[in-house]
Amino acid sequence: MNRREFITAAASFAIGAKLQHDNSTMSSLEVGQEQSPKQLSFSSTVAGVRLVDSKIARDATQLGREAYPPYLFNHAVRTFLFGSLIGKKLRQRFDEEVLYLACILHDLGLTDRFEGELPFEIQGAEAAKTFLEQRTYAKDKLGIVWDGIAMHASVIGHYKQAEIRLVGEGAGIDIVGPDYSQISKTDVDEILGAFPRLELKNSFLKTCAGVVRRHPGGATRSFMRDIGERYVPEFHPQNFCDLVIHAPFPE
Repeated sequence: MNRREFITAAASFAIGAKLQHDNSTMSSLEVGQEQSPKQLSFSSTVAGVRLVDSKIARDATQLGREAYPPYLFNHAVRTFLFGSLIGKKLRQRFDEEVLYLACILHDLGLTDRFEGELPFEIQGAEAAKTFLEQRTYAKDKLGIVWDGIAMHASVIGHYKQAEIRLVGEGAGIDIVGPDYSQISKTDVDEILGAFPRLELKNSFLKTCAGVVRRHPGGATRSFMRDIGERYVPEFHPQNFCDLVIHAPFPE
């Protein structure tokens, strides 16, 4: 599964239309175990990737611990680890701190604390912007973090600079599975051992569906998909929920 395939399904946010009116589906989505997220040691290295240890990174990590449920915190850290590995594989140069901030904050829009009427990725980008502005983070870097979060579920991000692209790359790997031609199973296993998935599949879908139920106006999707579903009989796009459930991770 490559990022483009992931984005093709994720960008439409198919969860919205499907789960907003389907309570029976929700009954089958059980929340993962409430386990405490692994405490980060900022001198640590996981799968050859050094965890960023700057003051702003520590502050962002603390915000993540406070705002995310444990499974989503671990997902945010794994997004950075997987994104960094892909960046190295593609020989891309990137600012590790900027990438880390975008990754650790990229799902704030799915949390009780920061969810709202905007699409979750924009809601999260705005929350991250406020957080970083309060700490006088450099405006040019802040803009990159905003774009990385806002575009992580969009194919547009694939064509942007490395710090933006790699947020979506890392999140895509963690949600629907890695391309083992780009990342080794040994590295995947080490990352999952350090930051377990905590039954991400069902928990993630339930979290997203809850946001859609409370803020249906934010569950946007491409108008091209709407047109295809109505006027093109042979158009049968893959549903994002299926990609998540069938991701090659044991849970």
